[in-house]
Amino acid sequence: MSTNRLIAGNWKMNGLAADLAEAKALAEALAGEAATTRVALCPPATLIAQMNWQLKDSTVEIGGQDCSDKASGAYTGDISAAMLKDAGANLVILGHSERRAGHGETDADVAARVEAALAAGLEPIICVGETLAEREAGRAVEVVSSQVMASLPESLSGRAFAVAYEPVWAIGTGLTPTLEQIEEVHAAVRAAMVARLGEGGRSAPILYGGSVKPNNAAEILAVLEVGGALVGGASLKAADFLGIIRAA
Repeated sequence: MSTNRLIAGNWKMNGLAADLAEAKALAEALAGEAATTRVALCPPATLIAQMNWQLKDSTVEIGGQDCSDKASGAYTGDISAAMLKDAGANLVILGHSERRAGHGETDADVAARVEAALAAGLEPIICVGETLAEREAGRAVEVVSSQVMASLPESLSGRAFAVAYEPVWAIGTGLTPTLEQIEEVHAAVRAAMVARLGEGGRSAPILYGGSVKPNNAAEILAVLEVGGALVGGASLKAADFLGIIRAA
């Protein structure tokens, strides 16, 4: 199992300048502790530069929540990977289920965004996960393995990246898979990563996401092949996010 653990917080479409106080509180709390894992916050793009400035002396890393596969041009409203990098990000979440479902992003779209992120010097966190219907049909491993194979370009081999397994039906619902189900899918994700990238797919961490909270983080993070967490709502408050980080 990979030892380069990452606990990443996805603020989604939440956060104004005043909410940076939570990020500051998180950084100040972590400053007095020995680091056991990498920690990142992925705020809305409007806050990246401000957060980067406020956390410039901390160990907390900053990421974006999506990027265009285009480098620049007439793409009103889109944000390029280079723009995220310029604002202070060093990671980017790609292929989140809310992007796949709400914006029609395909595996091919995600792979193109990964290429763009790598070209800009960003470390991608590539999301995969099955719907409830796919889980109930017994297709979770098949669906997630297929997403890994099609969403990870070969250029990732030898580069820094993470894959995040987020069962769509567990995101924001309070529902979580059993530990056995998490272990089964994470093993399948690792096998698909190695099949796709060879040895380059063996060391990148596989994060778990989907209703991760302080009270369940320790048992989830102890599961084989769980190399960290992608945290949604619980990352908005420093106290909650710290509880998850300390469980690592």
